[in-house]
Amino acid sequence: MTAALAITNLQAWYGESHILHNVNLSVNQGEVVTLLGRNGAGRTTTLRAIMGLTGARQGSIKINGVEAIGMPTHKIAHLGVGYCPEERGIFSSLSAEENLMLPPTLDSGKGMSVDEIYEMFPNLKERRNSQGTRLSGGEQQMLAVARILRTGARLLLLDEISEGLAPVIVQGLARMITTLKAKGYTIVMVEQNFRFAAPLADRFYVVEHGQIVETFASSELDAKMPVLTELLGV
Repeated sequence: MTAALAITNLQAWYGESHILHNVNLSVNQGEVVTLLGRNGAGRTTTLRAIMGLTGARQGSIKINGVEAIGMPTHKIAHLGVGYCPEERGIFSSLSAEENLMLPPTLDSGKGMSVDEIYEMFPNLKERRNSQGTRLSGGEQQMLAVARILRTGARLLLLDEISEGLAPVIVQGLARMITTLKAKGYTIVMVEQNFRFAAPLADRFYVVEHGQIVETFASSELDAKMPVLTELLGV
């Protein structure tokens, strides 16, 4: 089976700053993979490089077998990739439903309907006429993910979606990840909240100084805890 995402010898820069150094990782169809690492390790830059949002890039980024290293961001999105940045990018002057309906859908026609989205995120249905600025942090995070699901993207890049949110909201996001995995979505998460990420991921990559320094499956998690404690301080 073709990997949903296959990255080979990826290097990336911001201006003259060389951030990623020969990153190699792969994500299978329907898999949840978490990138672990300290702040500044290069995890977010990896997601941004996949989307073409860094400066220069070298190496190979294949999405469902299609080489994307030379593509502009909008072409990469049309390969079925949805990126949820840490800052969420909600338009404050638009209502929740206007934000939801803003991005165009992909040609695949596999996007979730508004009714399906509201079934998954009942809070958004209740707040659909509220301005973006009036949504709580958790509601904004739900909206940022929901907006991607409506487009039809099947490879989701989620950056710190649990950061700064109340535990009850984080639990809801965990249920969302589990539901999406059951529906066949492929998910790459950057997470600082190890307790949130650990039960959800099939595999883990540890990023340090712009390189992959460890990779292991969820079944190896207990055995890897001493290494993770050293690398991450978890």
